[in-house]
Amino acid sequence: MNEFVATVVRGLGNGSIYALLALGFVIVYKSMRVISFAQPAFMMAGALLVSYLVVSLNFFLAVIVALLLTALLGAGVERLALRPMIGKPVFVIAIITLGVDIVIRTVVNSFIGLDIRQMGDPWGLGQVGVLGVKIDQRHLATLVTTLVVVGALFAFYRWSRTGLAMRAASSDQEVALAQGVLVGRVFSLSWALAAALAGLAGVFLSTGIGLEQNLWLTALKALPVIILGGLDSLGGAVVAGLSIGVVEALVGSYGGALHPVFGGDFFLVVPYLLMLVVLLVRPYGLFGTREVERI
Repeated sequence: MNEFVATVVRGLGNGSIYALLALGFVIVYKSMRVISFAQPAFMMAGALLVSYLVVSLNFFLAVIVALLLTALLGAGVERLALRPMIGKPVFVIAIITLGVDIVIRTVVNSFIGLDIRQMGDPWGLGQVGVLGVKIDQRHLATLVTTLVVVGALFAFYRWSRTGLAMRAASSDQEVALAQGVLVGRVFSLSWALAAALAGLAGVFLSTGIGLEQNLWLTALKALPVIILGGLDSLGGAVVAGLSIGVVEALVGSYGGALHPVFGGDFFLVVPYLLMLVVLLVRPYGLFGTREVERI
């Protein structure tokens, strides 16, 4: 039982990272109706900034500064690379985000180098006992921080004036403009939030194990998450991210019977198998808005 609980907590920790990344995808999609493939780059940029800032700053202060800088990077990308593309086909904008990802990651990788960069986090690979169960501190910190961030994000969307403006713009941009909502500002803020969330995911992904160039591949797991939860559902992104993290951890720990057939790394493809099943049954996701088209 102790091993099972520890596995579930590990899955929730990894799932929290997927949820943070997926939230960024959903926020951008809700505002611009386009999938941003630049999230892996923002994830790596945020983690890289922390690895440099932590040399002279407290870890928590370094994270705050790094996330602010990453948010500015996201807003700058939207203003310089994407704002001129408004009105163009969605496919064109998506390809531009892919190009932005490649450019930013190339620059980031040049600063990371071939060695693993340590994040200077206070927990490392340490463990803590909770009701007799040994749990990695980094997984617990990731889960708790994600829950706090998600709660703050939902409160922002529900009660703040800016959050209400963003909800209005995501529902109908023309009506929002008619009501005085600055849609261009909503676009910039959406990209800033998405970049900051990706940067936070990168920080927690790198704590304990360090930052290296191939960590960006983890961001690809956010794609099954947003398909499972729904492209336009913030709550779905959180639920799907945590669920996929737990299922992945359980298959990795207890899927020994599958190893002779599929290999020991079968748990890595579990998110994509779930994505395929959901696409066949509910293409709009478990919590996404079902689109009805009149033929």
